[in-house]
Amino acid sequence: MPPEHAEGATARRAAGAGFWSRLHGAGPVIGLVLLCIAGTALNGEFATLDNALNVLTRTAFIGIIAVGMCFVIISGGIDLSVGSMAALIAGCVILLMNSLAASIASPVLVVALGILLALVLGCAFGLAHGLLITKGRIEPFIVTLGTLGIFRAYLTYFANGGAITLDNALADVYSPVYYASVLGLPIPVWVFAVVALAGGFVLNRTAFGRYVQAIGSNEQVARYAAVDVDRVKILTYMLLGLCVGIATLLYVPRLGSASPTTGLLWELEAIAAVIVGGTALKGGAGSITGTVVGAVLLSVISNILNLTSIISVYLNAAVQGFVIIVVAFLQRGRR
Repeated sequence: MPPEHAEGATARRAAGAGFWSRLHGAGPVIGLVLLCIAGTALNGEFATLDNALNVLTRTAFIGIIAVGMCFVIISGGIDLSVGSMAALIAGCVILLMNSLAASIASPVLVVALGILLALVLGCAFGLAHGLLITKGRIEPFIVTLGTLGIFRAYLTYFANGGAITLDNALADVYSPVYYASVLGLPIPVWVFAVVALAGGFVLNRTAFGRYVQAIGSNEQVARYAAVDVDRVKILTYMLLGLCVGIATLLYVPRLGSASPTTGLLWELEAIAAVIVGGTALKGGAGSITGTVVGAVLLSVISNILNLTSIISVYLNAAVQGFVIIVVAFLQRGRR
């Protein structure tokens, strides 16, 4: 083949590869648009503003956790305990608030201290995970599978098998965190947006974000490049713990209680949102934008199922499980 023909063929292959790469990256967005069209066709109430705000508000909890989970998965890790962690944090926050209410006259101060506790606990649990994984040399799957049981068992113990309920006076002060709106958007949606923007900036515009991607791509090469791999991994788990704390703070005023079923299967939803958004399960590649779209897409699926009764609402988790398996199948060999 003449050189000019070979160069032309190479250019065409490169252009084709670029096109399919862009198409793959736009996959979650295309899927979301198609779902919205299908939802509107199946039920006219789907396209209303109230329903859209409801979907976004309910997405906020999982979406915030998914932002932190994105960092962990890109670095080559996993965390199966986020739902149980959220439940334990919620229980501890409510117990602290109820105990302080008798000695502190200001309900606002009590709520502020509860918020601080949630953030501290989230970072502390993430730190424990990071240390066990890096210094203890235990696989992330094993560490977080163990803490999944530990966190939920302690919540069940504190609740004596029932529910821990927030004092009514505190609930009235705390409820606007979930139910209030700013400029027409519920507060959870604003918080979700801020967390997503901050996560995108950290991942794409900072040295830490580049280190996270480098470690997920090839940890050994990252070590040779003088990256402090253990420190970066610990920080990713602390970041995820912080996101769990923030999500829990938004969730508590919704029900005003914590029980052994709080946060159940949140880890499944968070992981599904991340991988549906295009993050490679093997690590090294991913985006916060894709994760946000993935979280919204999963919420839209659940919303459509609830509005149309195509299948039982009890099968929503099954649908998410199938989504994870299908996306993992499509990602075979991708890194």
